[in-house]
Amino acid sequence: MLEVFFTPEQRRLKQEVQDFVKSIPRQLILDMDADKIKFPYEFVREAGKRGLLGLRFPPKYGGRGLGWVEELIAVGEVSKLGVPFACLYSMVSIVGEALNVFGTEEQKEKYLKPIIAGTKWAGEALTEPRGGSDFFGATTVARKRGSNYYLTGQKRFVVGAEGADFFLVFAVTNPGGGRDAISAFIVERDFGVEVRHVYGLMGCRGTGTGRLVFRETPVPEENLVGGEHQGAKVFYKLMVPERLVSGGIDGSRAILEIAARYADKRQAFGQTIRNFEGVSFKIADCITKLDAVDALAYAVARTIDENVGTPGYQRRLVSEVKKLATQVQWEVVNDAMQVLGGIGYTNVYPVERALREARLAMIWTGTNEIMNLIIQHEYYKEILAKGVEGRDIEADVALSEDQLAEERVYQPEPIEP
Repeated sequence: MLEVFFTPEQRRLKQEVQDFVKSIPRQLILDMDADKIKFPYEFVREAGKRGLLGLRFPPKYGGRGLGWVEELIAVGEVSKLGVPFACLYSMVSIVGEALNVFGTEEQKEKYLKPIIAGTKWAGEALTEPRGGSDFFGATTVARKRGSNYYLTGQKRFVVGAEGADFFLVFAVTNPGGGRDAISAFIVERDFGVEVRHVYGLMGCRGTGTGRLVFRETPVPEENLVGGEHQGAKVFYKLMVPERLVSGGIDGSRAILEIAARYADKRQAFGQTIRNFEGVSFKIADCITKLDAVDALAYAVARTIDENVGTPGYQRRLVSEVKKLATQVQWEVVNDAMQVLGGIGYTNVYPVERALREARLAMIWTGTNEIMNLIIQHEYYKEILAKGVEGRDIEADVALSEDQLAEERVYQPEPIEP
């Protein structure tokens, strides 16, 4: 994030997270990418031990009561370890958001406190094999009998399927109820959750991402989060942390620095390659895009912190950050590889790993195409509801009103039968 925005306290937090990131063993990163680790418990525990998880949540539960700006600072530094680490770090913010906003006091004590402390881990079970981006097309059902709900169905692409102690699971409790059809539950692994398959991923490995199967899995009614049939409210609230922190911009900024330093050393045709416009202009384009995303992300974080605008307006801005940040992340890492040339395609530099990891970010937490749907939908709602603000520049043309009436035609005339 651009340093001009930082307060002294935020600079200290950045340094604190940098110290944590530097403490992570290089071998852990390599072993995760080689699929030698199912879940990096030591990373989670160390982050919790240092008090760096759940920064936005109240101190009474172990958080620091900070805002989204601080969250972005922390996630940005963690993303330098790679996308899977940023994803794991953000999971506390995502599941914790549901518990902090909608959970009972008992749920916060039992589940929110330990994930902030890093002594337990939570996963989010959202996507289904036949659902994908269609959240409300969920087929996992929860039927209530007595004081328990019984879950039947499957969820896939669950980060921490191999490591989480409990999962935030969305299931249908009101079939045919539209937006009021789904409820959210905390489901402990020991309730009888089956891990059917752990995926072989192109990148972002070592997070235990897999498929969960529920076969009449009993869940006590006190584990209902936010009330029955209120899962949509929980879901929409979670989309803020899901999407605002998904870009990994500081991680791709670190990759760009590798490419820039390489260009300053590598010689060809009697000079360093940074002197060739084909290289230097790529660096210029990349840093410009990164700084633009940083500024947008900071502005949106402030918007959410200060609760400016309607929920739809905030939803649009968060979707813009997710779309732009993940697209820029991919473009920057791809250009960095191009600057390095053939050596960038090898494991001599971490660029090839970063490229494999960056591809996922444009898919998860709602594809960038879904982000486009949200952005245009909310934008149309805004402009059509408020009308023209300030000067109406549509009238600043040379034609008369009669001429305009003839030329500005919006629908065809009906054809007489």
